Amino acid sequence: MSRLVHVIGAGLSGLAAAVQLQRRGARVVLHEAAPHAGGRCRSYFDATLNATIDNGNHFIVSGNHATLAYARAIGAGEELVGPTQPEYPFFDLKDSARWTLRLSSGRLPKWIFDPQARVPGTQPADYLPLASLLWAKPGRTVAESMRAQGRVWDALARPFLRAAMNAEPAEASALLAAQVLRETLAAGGQACRPLTAKAGLGRAFVEPALRLLQYGGADIRLGARLEGIGFAGSDSNSRVSSLDFGSGPLAVAASDGVVLAVPPDVAQTLVPELTAPNEFRAILVAHFAVDPPHGFAPMTCVLNGIGHWVFAYDGRMSITVSSADRLIDTPHDELAKTLWREVAAVAGLPAAPMPLSQIVIERRATFAAIPSQESLRPATRMRWPNLMLAGDWTATGLPATIEGSIRSGQQAADALMNSSMERP
Repeated sequence: MSRLVHVIGAGLSGLAAAVQLQRRGARVVLHEAAPHAGGRCRSYFDATLNATIDNGNHFIVSGNHATLAYARAIGAGEELVGPTQPEYPFFDLKDSARWTLRLSSGRLPKWIFDPQARVPGTQPADYLPLASLLWAKPGRTVAESMRAQGRVWDALARPFLRAAMNAEPAEASALLAAQVLRETLAAGGQACRPLTAKAGLGRAFVEPALRLLQYGGADIRLGARLEGIGFAGSDSNSRVSSLDFGSGPLAVAASDGVVLAVPPDVAQTLVPELTAPNEFRAILVAHFAVDPPHGFAPMTCVLNGIGHWVFAYDGRMSITVSSADRLIDTPHDELAKTLWREVAAVAGLPAAPMPLSQIVIERRATFAAIPSQESLRPATRMRWPNLMLAGDWTATGLPATIEGSIRSGQQAADALMNSSMERP
């Protein structure tokens, strides 16, 4: 008889775990406290814009193998689109300069030696400090591990690391930044093609997964908040024995498993003595109901502004502000006006009148990707063999990204199923 596994949380980590468990033959029950799945990576209808929008702008790169495999597994591989070449448009608000970073397809960074491909105003030797980051030591910040200044830092390293880590890169964990670098620039241009969800996060990551799980017989329970976990047995043979969703304990048999894919603060209320990150960073997104100009790139990096990346969708343009804690208490109408001026400048659109807008803020979008918080991330395996942790805040080796979230869910599922196979 197949193993029964309870997955707690239907964000990307929980969905990835549930899909992986089902693929490996487990019977899945997916519990989610909210009335919808997706967590911090979802789509919803916004009445102000009269459109379906995402709660945040996310992009992945072609080297995010776990994410691409997950999308293919749920039948949504075609939802992720991007240029055929690893190219990134830039716009500098300071002097209205435009250029495109064109990375080489192979591992050899030939683009560094091409003035038409690299950052304008730089020389090949200017890129050498990036390599020093690959040998970063634990507990160090990026600024303590490489020269965090100069044209390459300002116009390439800083904006890319800020997008990946949602932190001011100079103070961010050098170990996490190094892993981002290894899986992108150091892996060659074909690992760096930018991809976005053409019809929204829901259609790319959430809705197809729910359909696949339901088709495979999974029991999906929305609005089911876990209030407590029961443990049984001695220290050497302890396990999860029950789950309490507010209507009395639900027994968990010795052969059953649990994947806990909830935010870190929630996990700490459920699991004894669990260490977890406790500092977070916000992400702010401004959406505008306006058609992008014909041929405008799906995403453009913005320098010397409040916003950092402009995204273009059908009937909508958006701008993302990473590590936005300093702005979250600013009146939304003021934010919209400021950010629209930047979007209009980047897109070559009239600054007035401002189109309909919506400000979306995720106050606890990611854990703070700084050394002190990195040391608090727990492993997937717990001391209870039938309980595994999942989430972008666990020790994935990556910052809090879609790739890290999906990897964590898949690893938790595999660890649980492998442990069941190892039992006598």
